[in-house]
Amino acid sequence: MIKRTAGILLPITSLPSKYGIGCFSKSAYDFVDWLKEAGQSYWQILPLGPTSYGDSPYQSFSTFAGNPYFISLEALIQEGVLTEEECEAADFGKRADDIDYEKQYLNRYPLLRKAYERSNISENPDYQRFVAENAWWLSDYALFMAVKDRFEGKPWTEWAEDIRLRWENAMDYYRRELYFDIEFQQYLQYQFYRQWMQLKHYANEKGIQFIGDIPIYVAMDSADAWAHPELFQLDEDNQPTAVAGCPPDGFSATGQLWGNPLYRWDYHRQTGYSWWISRLWYCFQLYDVVRIDHFRGFDEYFSIPFGAESAIDGHWEKGPGIELFRRVEEALGWKQVIAEDLGYVTDSVRELVRQSGFPGMKVLEFAFDSRDSGCANDYLPHNYTENAVAYTGTHDNETIAGWWKSITPEEQKLARSYLCDQHTPAKYLHKSFISLIMRSRASLCVIPIQDYMGLDNKCRINKPSTVGINWRWRLTEDQLTRELQEEIYEMALRYGRMNW
Repeated sequence: MIKRTAGILLPITSLPSKYGIGCFSKSAYDFVDWLKEAGQSYWQILPLGPTSYGDSPYQSFSTFAGNPYFISLEALIQEGVLTEEECEAADFGKRADDIDYEKQYLNRYPLLRKAYERSNISENPDYQRFVAENAWWLSDYALFMAVKDRFEGKPWTEWAEDIRLRWENAMDYYRRELYFDIEFQQYLQYQFYRQWMQLKHYANEKGIQFIGDIPIYVAMDSADAWAHPELFQLDEDNQPTAVAGCPPDGFSATGQLWGNPLYRWDYHRQTGYSWWISRLWYCFQLYDVVRIDHFRGFDEYFSIPFGAESAIDGHWEKGPGIELFRRVEEALGWKQVIAEDLGYVTDSVRELVRQSGFPGMKVLEFAFDSRDSGCANDYLPHNYTENAVAYTGTHDNETIAGWWKSITPEEQKLARSYLCDQHTPAKYLHKSFISLIMRSRASLCVIPIQDYMGLDNKCRINKPSTVGINWRWRLTEDQLTRELQEEIYEMALRYGRMNW
């Protein structure tokens, strides 16, 4: 079990780095130092995979690869494969608090390609070792991305039949034809991995652990689905027969249609869950703790017919249950996992989380719903167990200040009554809510940095079911003040959550 500690949620993209997006640059190391001096033990991030349309880290081209946007251009300048003038000349956008993903795509990749062409990487023994050790996923991923560029970014389901279905002659042809494009993709992964592991080692040496985040599903347009169609519910033409989503509820009358391919759990069971074991083994090379998104999908998953326009006609199917995690533990030993058990939770989901031994998640913003205002509400802090991770909100929620403005007067009354606080001005209430969960029994409290700062919904990370406005917010250098750091330190000290 995690000891009584605290951490901060901040996506890598939201760091105040140069060149338009947060990355593994000096600002990441500075933030580690800042966390240490603020008494924190954990830095929770979002998935690190390469993103596709919509820029969501939960829809990635690979479950194993890293996002090239995170490669520090400053480090490449120090290596001598780029110049500061070249990087300064690129247009990454003018706003320090925003990410322009289109400009990142149009301007960062040409710089990375230039760095590759100057690197003479094929003669680097560390690179050769990295490629050899990761060939089990890297060779398919690099080919996938090179072919994807050849087909002008189209999903692999729209490629020519021979390479879409991975005919041997087509695979040989593209490996020869796109040799340098494939090597470029491998170079990007080498740089990503090398820079990330340097940052992780630095953080661990400072007593800061990383909480990584993985989605339960992979994207349909991914190297995983293209290279291993047998893992998923696909037909003979590698088209999905059913896709993932969530049923209609009080928030959406038509449910949520995610579109990810569903797993063939019978096949995974026959193989001893070898793909999942490999996936989680690799995750624990990258992270100290792994949060698994949509954990309830291992108990039951929602299956929607492929081609449906909404989730209305979906139905529940049985997942692998505790058997999967027993096999993972047999193969890897005990690993620290956080089960994202939010949303509609059934008794069977609760039992799966209990059997796994993993801490579940408690989100304060869910505690004061006027439709469920009883004292037995699982999200009220007096009901938190020790084996839990408490949040004010997550990347998918409003900031705590934005949430307070959006809830009804009745819900505000419920919250103030629970706080025994009728007088604190609304602009300071974020501190009261953070204090509320910090003094709970939950072993770990993770607070989004925006909530410590009292920022409103203009600084929200993601609003589910919307596209084009998400994943863009960034800190500016002047926001990580000494005053804020001291305030966070004092709270960690007061509630027994220091990183001693």
